[in-house]
Amino acid sequence: MPKLKTLSGEEVLKIFLSFRFNVAAQKGSHIKLVRVQKDGTRQTLTIPNHFEIDKGTLRAIYRQSLRYISEEELKSYFYS
Repeated sequence: MPKLKTLSGEEVLKIFLSFRFNVAAQKGSHIKLVRVQKDGTRQTLTIPNHFEIDKGTLRAIYRQSLRYISEEELKSYFYS
């Protein structure tokens, strides 16, 4: 069973920026990322900009992002 990596908010932000998400807003330590598809649908994710993201929160971000990005593309970034 692969193990969930320990990632910071900055590292997670870089991952999603590489998938063409853009920073839409920031309120406190939470960053809202948005990607607009060619058909006009908006894909939104919110990530905490913490030094170290809790495992449960990181797992939730991963699961939510699977709605927009395939598991094959994303798994290597989050699991070792």
